[in-house]
Amino acid sequence: MDSLLLTTESHPLLAIGLLLLCGYLGGRLANRIKFPRISGYIVAGLLLSSSVTGIIPLDLVEDNLFIIIDIALSIIAYAIGGSLSVSKLKRLGKSILWINFTQAFGALILSFTLVLVLSPFIIGSKIAGVDLLTGYLPLSLIIGAISVATAPAAILAIVHEYGAKGPLTTTLLGIVALDDATAIIMYAFAATAVSVLTGVNSASPLAMVGEPIAEILGALLIGVIFGFILVRTVPWIKQRESLLVVILGTIFLCTGISMELGLSPLLTNMTVGFFTVNMDKHSHDLFDTLENIEEPIFALFFTVAGAHFDLKVLKLAGLISLVIVFGRFLGKLLGTRLGANLSHAPTVVKKYLGLSLLPKAGVTIGLAFMARPLFKDAFLYDIMINAVLGSVIINELIAPPLVKYAPLKAGEVHT
Repeated sequence: MDSLLLTTESHPLLAIGLLLLCGYLGGRLANRIKFPRISGYIVAGLLLSSSVTGIIPLDLVEDNLFIIIDIALSIIAYAIGGSLSVSKLKRLGKSILWINFTQAFGALILSFTLVLVLSPFIIGSKIAGVDLLTGYLPLSLIIGAISVATAPAAILAIVHEYGAKGPLTTTLLGIVALDDATAIIMYAFAATAVSVLTGVNSASPLAMVGEPIAEILGALLIGVIFGFILVRTVPWIKQRESLLVVILGTIFLCTGISMELGLSPLLTNMTVGFFTVNMDKHSHDLFDTLENIEEPIFALFFTVAGAHFDLKVLKLAGLISLVIVFGRFLGKLLGTRLGANLSHAPTVVKKYLGLSLLPKAGVTIGLAFMARPLFKDAFLYDIMINAVLGSVIINELIAPPLVKYAPLKAGEVHT
């Protein structure tokens, strides 16, 4: 190499080594200033990204390192499903369902309303001839639906880092497990409305609503099948190291099949974990085994996420990004309070749960890219995607401290 900068032809292991070591240093520095380690991982990736130092080019990250995201999300989804034992959820089941419903609609309604009211003033000068019904209304509907999703990775990493346990943590993990499925369904309805408003006939309204629901049901079925196989296989495995091989093989095979079938690997692996923890009396072995590899997985995932960030998107749609962040956070905060009151949830849930629901990443970005065929105006779509990416950048930097703060104030941090 002629310089310290990597190129798109550089071996991916160079980037992975840099990301791990810099992520470790970032995590240590974050802990020194009382921030969660993942904040340091994200900042380390951001500093290595093409938009800051240019040490790791974006093409190298997107072309050669994206599989890291798939691997990490699959393991994280399995672990989240494994945290949802029925015995723990029975006491809080009613509150989880109520809060998931109200916080999702809170994020949808407030994000939609604020973007609809403010976007004409923010971007009106940049796009000529855009009217309310075919331009700003579709833009607001898509952004509102996308704002429902909550990223599980940051939440799970912080819960494990601080050993959080209690009603707030159990409710939080339950809502995170349900939230992405809720986001997919809400996006289906929003996409149907947008297709009517813009006159795009890429699919019938029935298909646009039915396909995401079929995807969810299919993911649940595949997850149950693989969970059953895993539970039946475990008694035959005596060595802990071999158990880790079987668990990872099951997770990755389940992920690959889900992707080949066009199903959600996130939901599928959550189902595997959920089925396993509730059907195997020795299921703790299936999750404790993963603890030794969790930290490098988290470090890679969040540094790669940081390396994806492109600060130039904030110049294109920075104000709308701020509107999305504010509307989504306020909607989840108020929606959580409403659901907690309606379901008579514990006081710590009422006070602190809304602060824990800010993280968003993978599902949000995926749904945003899916919306491309719904927009006739390409520049309007570009504004939307840049605004969503900008809001993800902001959320991933400010959310981890809030996720840490909530269980800490609730008295559920035990390490």
